[in-house]
Amino acid sequence: MKFGILTISDRSAKGELEDLSGPRLAERIIRNGGEIVRQLIVPDDLVKIIAVLTEWADSVQMDVILTCGGTGFSPRDVTPEATQAVIEKPAPGIAEAIRSESLKITPHAMLSRATAGIRKRTIIINLPGNPKGALEGFEVIYSALPHAVQLLHEDENAEKGHKFSTFV
Repeated sequence: MKFGILTISDRSAKGELEDLSGPRLAERIIRNGGEIVRQLIVPDDLVKIIAVLTEWADSVQMDVILTCGGTGFSPRDVTPEATQAVIEKPAPGIAEAIRSESLKITPHAMLSRATAGIRKRTIIINLPGNPKGALEGFEVIYSALPHAVQLLHEDENAEKGHKFSTFV
């Protein structure tokens, strides 16, 4: 799978704070056999986030775009709004799964406004800006991503191996 990682942080974009989430996610993705196509840091700016997400998704070079940061309650946190402006189809189960598992670790997970969805053939997923939270969130969803990508690419093998139960 091919990934883009977009870190959203005013301080990291200014060089005042080292981005730890993006590099740690990239390391985990590469270790799991994935490829990092693009990695970038932008400030908490709605227009800039929308521009990058749109460009990356429309380029059809990435299967998954992961955003890190900007999903909380701070007035500058606009990542979910930018993502919603860009996606064509919501994928609420992804963000729900991350929040559900994260609530087992910290009650602060309920403060996440993260979202996920699809634009063209690219899945866009918001993760926390905290490196530990970003990795934990990624671990929750990683196993479902290959199948999701297969479905988006209309891979004829996407449904092979699924066992459907019958109701009696």
